[in-house]
Amino acid sequence: MEPPQDTSENPNDVVSDDESSPENTNPEDQENPNTLEPPISDSQDESSDPIPDEQPQNTNSNPTEPGPPVRRRRRRKRFFTELNGNPSFAKTRRPRSIGLAKEMDSEALVAISVGFPVDCLTEEEIEANVVSRIGGTEQANYIVVRNHVLALWRSNVSDWLKRDHALESIRAEHKNLVDSAYNFLLEHGYINFGLSPAVKEAKLKSIDGVERANVVIVGAGLAGLVAARQLVSMGFKVVVLEGRTRPGGRVKTRKMKGDGVVAAADLGGSVLTGINGNPLGVLARQMGLPLHKVRDICPLYLPDGKAVDADIDSRVEVSFNKLLDRVCKLRQAMIEEVKSVDAPLGTALEAFRSVYKVAEDSQERMLLNWHLANLEYANASLMANLSMAYWDQDDPYEMGGDHCFIPGGNERFVRALAEDLPIFYGRTVQSIRYGVDGVRVYAGGQEFHGDMALCTVPLGVLKKGSIEFVPELPQRKKDAIQRLGYGLLNKVAMLFPYNFWGGEIDTFGHLTEDSSMRGEFFLFYSYASVSGGPLLVALVAGEAAVKFEMMSPVESVKRVLSILRGIFHPKGIVVPDPVQAVCTRWGKDCFTYGSYSYVAIGSSGDDYDILAESVGDGRVFFAGEATNKQYPATMHGAFLSGMREAANILRVARRRSLALTDKAYNDPEETDSLNKLFKNPDLTFGGFSALFDPNSNDLGSHALIRVRFQGDKLESSHLCLYGLITRKQTLQLSEVNGDGDRMNMLHRNFGVKLVGKKGLSNIGESLIQRIKASKFSLNVGG
Repeated sequence: MEPPQDTSENPNDVVSDDESSPENTNPEDQENPNTLEPPISDSQDESSDPIPDEQPQNTNSNPTEPGPPVRRRRRRKRFFTELNGNPSFAKTRRPRSIGLAKEMDSEALVAISVGFPVDCLTEEEIEANVVSRIGGTEQANYIVVRNHVLALWRSNVSDWLKRDHALESIRAEHKNLVDSAYNFLLEHGYINFGLSPAVKEAKLKSIDGVERANVVIVGAGLAGLVAARQLVSMGFKVVVLEGRTRPGGRVKTRKMKGDGVVAAADLGGSVLTGINGNPLGVLARQMGLPLHKVRDICPLYLPDGKAVDADIDSRVEVSFNKLLDRVCKLRQAMIEEVKSVDAPLGTALEAFRSVYKVAEDSQERMLLNWHLANLEYANASLMANLSMAYWDQDDPYEMGGDHCFIPGGNERFVRALAEDLPIFYGRTVQSIRYGVDGVRVYAGGQEFHGDMALCTVPLGVLKKGSIEFVPELPQRKKDAIQRLGYGLLNKVAMLFPYNFWGGEIDTFGHLTEDSSMRGEFFLFYSYASVSGGPLLVALVAGEAAVKFEMMSPVESVKRVLSILRGIFHPKGIVVPDPVQAVCTRWGKDCFTYGSYSYVAIGSSGDDYDILAESVGDGRVFFAGEATNKQYPATMHGAFLSGMREAANILRVARRRSLALTDKAYNDPEETDSLNKLFKNPDLTFGGFSALFDPNSNDLGSHALIRVRFQGDKLESSHLCLYGLITRKQTLQLSEVNGDGDRMNMLHRNFGVKLVGKKGLSNIGESLIQRIKASKFSLNVGG
């Protein structure tokens, strides 16, 4: 949602800019106190300053006449699912009571709110081998344990949930399930994430003390920032490359000011769409930010400024929903008969409208067009471009709860997430080259080398082919990029000297007679209660959003003011000129080329999954809202995709370390030295060998274990990896039959990750030195 540069000497005229223009690449030039800031402009990044927390002063906040009858309006359907709890896990001292059953149900609700199914595992959990067998009692028990651990942290997101705390209310025999659930939730970013002091402090160091690969992250939007923070905590070395001179991407807060008023305007992502389970809601709690519920009372006004008749409004809204229902039934029949059939959603709706003679009266037709414009806003595209079959494929996953604003704007999240990260601004990536030896990313005349790369650029950039991939992306991914839609939504943010529209509503709408321009300023958001000042934002959707970018900002603001005065002047309310106004130009922004994704004709939700697939055998990964099938076109969708890819990168890094040969992974001299130590191990069982700490016989003392892998695919015919556990755990391992079960116990129960010699911690190195000294002295004595 941003701009090109159009200079003017008149401070009351328009200045518009483009974030990618050379004039805006020097951060030192971004704030010049001697330059008078224009009251009307395209969105500019130089004013993206920290926003004060002061609240608006609502002068003349109540209209002199009552508003029109109110209507509650929602853009999307709601999805509910049944719960199925299993109260068999609590310690025996805890009674199996109604109270416990309610607690189990409440924990299941928390899990559902963040996207976990009620009675089965997610694909991520299956891939992570959280249980030894899919289905059955172990899986049912794991699900309840997982829900418990998740709900435990969600009850207090400011603290770091320790494994021991998670174990407190679970019976001892389920410790392995707690370990499995805790590891999964931690590594996949479901617990212990965010920005509270305790979490940030814990995240400064590697979770397991292991140093891992180098990752180059392309893009400092929400997905890139979240992934970077998570990867750092996992022991990876990261560098973030950002073409803009600021973080946040399509999340951008503009500081607006003038005539003694100031406000924070979200020019990009603005509304937290559903707060239940939303990770951004967690950040708000951790940062102590109050949430403002967007009240869903939305009065509508005719072109002449009169309020829409309540009965007509209600009748048309019912008819509109019935039209959508009929289209849903039609597509279901079509999909069952011919799976590949698709058509424009707009064409289908118009056909049913004509057949059933809906909205033939002029006022009814304008009302229907308003609802269509609202749908085009939700999907950032024209009805003619939306897939009839799959346009709403994400509806079942929608976050529950209220839609909310963040006081001071969403850039508060961005700045906190970007803190202390190694971000290189002004680095526009031209090329990503990948192969067996890693990745090379070329940006701004520099080369950045890493073991892996994470690409988080918007779908619009991928569609434009702005980044060269060598080798080229697989045809499957290129096809998905072309099939998925990437749409446009624009805004006009206006700061007024006082609030003339009243404080009892957060939205109101405007109807137009021109159906082709039904999305032009069709909906107004009031940010007076959260922005710090009397701020009003007008939305431009559908075809109007495209034409809007051809219009001058001054003309756009004049048209908005004409609409507002048509609504409020008849009530005796004076609409003043804004002290400042900003128009977005997201379609012309070379870092986005649009606003957010949608399911176009011929596309489906599967294309989101294809976009999310890594390429180059785990060398280049992809994140961003357009890679999230469940939550596309949302800020939390981008956030969750960053968490998802951090977990995927960790999984691939572990797989790659296991695939390395002993010769390639370890220094030959050090390996030879270790081989000599393990010629006479203290304990051997299967492919496992163990050396105990010679200075202690305590069961809690450390032991070094070696696991020897053999196979035809290993260059040196075998691979040795090492781990640090206790003497007691070593004895427990020796009592287990089979190396496969031992590996499961090592990973799930003990949380140990096998590494090469160089991957051992300082504790491991010290233990090796003690063992060497002991064996050396024994040899000398002999």
